[in-house]
Amino acid sequence: MEANPISVILVNSDSKGDRLLFRFPYAADSRHTGENCQQIRRRNPYAVTVTEDLLQTQPAQTSNIQQGRLTGFTDEVLSTLFAVKPELCERKFELKVNDVRFVGHPIQLPATSQSRSSLGGASGSKPDTPSHTTLINMVFALHATASHSIVKCYYDLSKRLGVALRHEEKRCSYVTQETKIMITAHDEFSTRQSECNIYGAESAFDLILHRSSLAKQLKGVFQDLIQTGLIKLRINNWLQVSFCLPQKVHQVHFHLKNFIIEPEAIDRCLQSLRPYHGLLLLVEPSELLESLPPDASPALVRLVQIHSPLKSLQTLSADADLTLAQVFQLTGHLVYWAKATIIYPLCESNVYVIAPDAPTDLGSPLVERFSEQFPGLCLFQTMSEFSQPTSIGQKVSPLLGSQALTQLIRTVVWMLRHRLLLQLHTYVYFMATSRWPHQEGSLPAGGEGSFHSTPEEQLSLGPTGTWSAGHARSDSDASSISDDIAVLRAEKQFQHRGSHHHQSAVLNSLSPNLDDGSTDGDKGNGLIPEELLADFSEAERVSILKIPAATNSDDLALLAKLYRSGYLRGQHHLEEIMYLENLRRSQLLQLLDKFRDVLVTCETEDPAIAIFYSHS
Repeated sequence: MEANPISVILVNSDSKGDRLLFRFPYAADSRHTGENCQQIRRRNPYAVTVTEDLLQTQPAQTSNIQQGRLTGFTDEVLSTLFAVKPELCERKFELKVNDVRFVGHPIQLPATSQSRSSLGGASGSKPDTPSHTTLINMVFALHATASHSIVKCYYDLSKRLGVALRHEEKRCSYVTQETKIMITAHDEFSTRQSECNIYGAESAFDLILHRSSLAKQLKGVFQDLIQTGLIKLRINNWLQVSFCLPQKVHQVHFHLKNFIIEPEAIDRCLQSLRPYHGLLLLVEPSELLESLPPDASPALVRLVQIHSPLKSLQTLSADADLTLAQVFQLTGHLVYWAKATIIYPLCESNVYVIAPDAPTDLGSPLVERFSEQFPGLCLFQTMSEFSQPTSIGQKVSPLLGSQALTQLIRTVVWMLRHRLLLQLHTYVYFMATSRWPHQEGSLPAGGEGSFHSTPEEQLSLGPTGTWSAGHARSDSDASSISDDIAVLRAEKQFQHRGSHHHQSAVLNSLSPNLDDGSTDGDKGNGLIPEELLADFSEAERVSILKIPAATNSDDLALLAKLYRSGYLRGQHHLEEIMYLENLRRSQLLQLLDKFRDVLVTCETEDPAIAIFYSHS
């Protein structure tokens, strides 16, 4: 899938007919101009045409792209295709021919009396005479395999340029003047075609590029789309037009040739944005401020000036005196234009690992950039320290001075900025241990992916994540399994006895110390364990009440609350749970440790941020 355009074409249609004004690039069609001139000179009107040449049929052309150039279409054919009827103006124009897809947005330009006089109209014409209608269509030629999002972006660009040209036409008849220059160049070149290379030009488009400012800007638009995907120009040195092709700009910034980030993926990331997220600029703040237009939003300037990877969006909102909604909008703008990315604010508990698409070849340009930024350090040696998931707290030592700590943070920020590191978050799953050996009263025979396998065998993840069970396998597992079988037998007895008296007897037999250790807690919240665990199944209650930590009603209530809220299904990481439930990390870690028999943790990336990394 190619995001680069093949060609940009400008066509107009008025009362005198339709005509192709300009196209770029045009070298593929103009390179035979000299040969055509020689054929004109040597043409003999008395020559006899060979009959076999007329009857010879050539195979149909199936491709109109050669060496990245548009071929097989004459100017007359293109002008006929793109000069649509007035009924089709102000609507999306899309046409597919072989392996080329043309996208544009035709617009109408009502001519004024000033424009008619500039074209040489009669001086005595009345100002209230009805004016003819001029149609212009700026068309981009793309690969037919281009995705729907790429086609949509180019249509948006064509519409923006067309609206800007219509504004300038109403203001000062800019399009009329440029059209006259282009038509004059075409006529001048066609009348002197026998001389060839007039003024050193091999094509009429060379003359147009030399004389027309609009043609120069269209050439600049095409080259910017090829090189960076960013367009910043002023039509007629007056009206500014800005455009970003996200598929290209993210690809160029991170040197990813075969990885394209779609706008829909960026939208999903921005929809998952939360106040606890952070903002990391991908360019230097001074460089970003210099690239902003003079009329840029003061809120954006203020946000860039106080930006810090150590601050959350909520903190940035307070420091910049902006609403959280404004910060979200500005963040989305920066992310879309590849000026920033979403991270979790840097802290000691953050865990990082080498990104799956990180370049590890010696010829990578990042090696030299890293050496210039951090003299005396090697990029690959620094990356090797994160071969295994490593937290910043593990890299910090009391023996490190403030200068070494600052350099550590700078290197981590630099690697995050170039997407060499991927942050891992901890997700929690609730898994009742009493279910593992329960299957028709037989123990499992083992095997990968089996429902009867141990947690270590069941829970495995790719190279970007690390599963960790609540406890490791040991020689005491046989006794644990036998206890589970006894629990299951008690559960079966309970199922046959429907009375509440037998249910309480079974639960009390499984937790004999429950009454002694949870009397005060039960009085505090007014709930007995059976009521706290009402959302769990009977087998899950049995597994939970076997744990010694279940005697603490506060811990049991917190576990039941997190389960009830859906946080123990592997869809919310610890940082999100901390924010949504206003909890400290230490509280969650203590809960995970106390109920490690039924809570399994997994370290993997945040799906909202993982879209910016290639996992292929």
